[in-house]
Amino acid sequence: MAHSLKALRAVADPTRLRLLALLAEEELSVNELLEITQLGQSRISTHLGQLQEAGLLQSRREGKRTFYRTNSRAEQTCLDAVQLGIKAAIELPEAASDRSSLRRIVMLRDNQAQVYFNQIAGRFDRSYGPGRSWQAFGHLLLRILPPLVIADLGSGEGLVSELLARQAKKVIAVDNSEKMVLFGAEKARRNGLANLEFRLGDLEHPPIEPKSVDLAILSQALHHAKDPAEAVKSAARILKSNGQIVVLDLREHSFAQARELYGDTWLGFRDGQLQQWLEQAGFIDIEVAMVAREEQPPHFETILAVGRMPA
Repeated sequence: MAHSLKALRAVADPTRLRLLALLAEEELSVNELLEITQLGQSRISTHLGQLQEAGLLQSRREGKRTFYRTNSRAEQTCLDAVQLGIKAAIELPEAASDRSSLRRIVMLRDNQAQVYFNQIAGRFDRSYGPGRSWQAFGHLLLRILPPLVIADLGSGEGLVSELLARQAKKVIAVDNSEKMVLFGAEKARRNGLANLEFRLGDLEHPPIEPKSVDLAILSQALHHAKDPAEAVKSAARILKSNGQIVVLDLREHSFAQARELYGDTWLGFRDGQLQQWLEQAGFIDIEVAMVAREEQPPHFETILAVGRMPA
């Protein structure tokens, strides 16, 4: 009886339910669980210990990491408790986000190209090299960009749009500030960028024809949207078959002053949120990853989310 009570107590906590549901789907490390749930490491470790003590989890070591999963060899009482916990976890508000984040983590785990890129990025600024800079590297990449029709959603005065227009077939820059649109359009005219067009509109209802662009970019714009999920759906609507979305934005943070200092509506986003919104909008081949972290406080982190519309 004591063993049964311990198992039932273990599944009586919402956080442990979240962990149990994830570990029933996939074997995961503490760091991966942290990435998915955005909970503190000590909190996760404590709950994992309680679940393992109750006989619901098993673990194994691989180098310096410990991986956890549900205990398939547990007594029937524990197996019943796990199944009960999984059913209950579906009703938690974090359930959908956790599932999306789990899919993202599993993809990243096997994505050796991402690991290699991070290694290259780490070496890039380690030592000085004449003429070597991210600015120059960015111009190199722009030169090999194919001639696409691009929508820069939430463009501001159009810095990104201007760069893209030098190689793109056409760039449509959309912003909800009439002043920004007029300024950007005049600057494009002075610079002779006839393929750069500015339009007044918001992220949730961009004034662009359905299925008319190859690439939709939201660069540090989504955290200004009234409804970020709807903005992602709107981007999907204007994309052609096989069209791509690129979202560059802040990871969720606690620097509340950003609302006043920068006019931010949202304090960044969780990786799982972006994954979920792209899935709901119909995107496939989704990837979400942190690509930068500022060295100075409040240490803003930047996440990149990409996806493709089906053919």
